[in-house]
Amino acid sequence: MQNTFWTALGASSLAALVTCAGIYVIRHFERWGRENSIYFICFAAAVLISVSFLHIIPKALSMNANAQIFLFVGYFSLHLFNRFINAFVCDKSSDEQYGIGLVPMIGIGFHSFIDGFIYSITFTVSVLTGLLAATGMVLHEFPEGIITYLLLLRAGFTERMSFFLALAAAALTTPVGMLVSYPFISRIDKPLLGALLSFSAGALLYVGATHLLPQAEREHKKYSLVALSAGILVAFIIFLSKA
Repeated sequence: MQNTFWTALGASSLAALVTCAGIYVIRHFERWGRENSIYFICFAAAVLISVSFLHIIPKALSMNANAQIFLFVGYFSLHLFNRFINAFVCDKSSDEQYGIGLVPMIGIGFHSFIDGFIYSITFTVSVLTGLLAATGMVLHEFPEGIITYLLLLRAGFTERMSFFLALAAAALTTPVGMLVSYPFISRIDKPLLGALLSFSAGALLYVGATHLLPQAEREHKKYSLVALSAGILVAFIIFLSKA
């Protein structure tokens, strides 16, 4: 059991480091990142929406008969949070675009936190199961860090604040989720995990379909369709690696 804990912690920490690498790289090439951020947005929208439909929702439905309810709750909760941000944060800020960065950050942060739960559960089942799950999850960590940072930057946050918020939401939440869930791993049954996964899928669908895709449609660039296709391809790779 002790070896399982350290293996799960190591895998979740590796995922966090990969995300940190993405944030570090884009921060040191900020001008290039700003000019091409729309491509990352297209890529992110495709990944988040495709992974939700191809993997997270079917998996949640197989684990919880009422998963569709939690899917709706997750989607609608992010909508309400967005309304709250626009009404009470943006109105008091000089930059009305803050919500564009905050809402995706919350959605990605919650998803990364649930990823930590998945590391705990899969590595408890067996090391092989954990490694197979980790292979699929780590694939999206690098662009996830880049996307979170750029969205916060585009929303008007400073470079320093964007860096720390992206680090907290996209990277640190995964090992924290693993550490929080591991002591209670025996109490987390399949229906509960299915509910959490479904809620996460709803949040990610809101981020991808309501925040990212409209931005992609407003800014037409030469290779935006290529970026969108690349995101779908990555989602299929993640899907096949977990099959």
